[in-house]
Amino acid sequence: MEDNAPLLVIVDAANVVGSVPDGWWRDRRGAAERLRDRLAADGVPGHAGPVEIVLVVEGAARGVASVPGVRVEDAPGSGDDHMVDLVGRARGRDVLVVTADRELRRRVTESGAEVAGPRTVRPKG
Repeated sequence: MEDNAPLLVIVDAANVVGSVPDGWWRDRRGAAERLRDRLAADGVPGHAGPVEIVLVVEGAARGVASVPGVRVEDAPGSGDDHMVDLVGRARGRDVLVVTADRELRRRVTESGAEVAGPRTVRPKG
């Protein structure tokens, strides 16, 4: 990849949405759409430069459409496996994976990605 490629930010939708007990479980797809829309509007706080945001959805949240600024990818199986694959395909790029899942954090850091917790992209409160 090119040295000037934007930071690739891979967001674990299930983990970020599940980090706040706001009733998301009643409408998983709607919760993923709200997260997508917030990412499209606000970007990734603390990263002022260009970023490429990929929101990975799985299970009942599959089928959420991409919007300008956020590419949504349906995980064909395990969301974690799909995110690890995305990190692997991004060789030579800076990658940030947003999740609190310990095992996923271990797997992606072994592949060279940085990690951040859900609060990175969730509003406070």
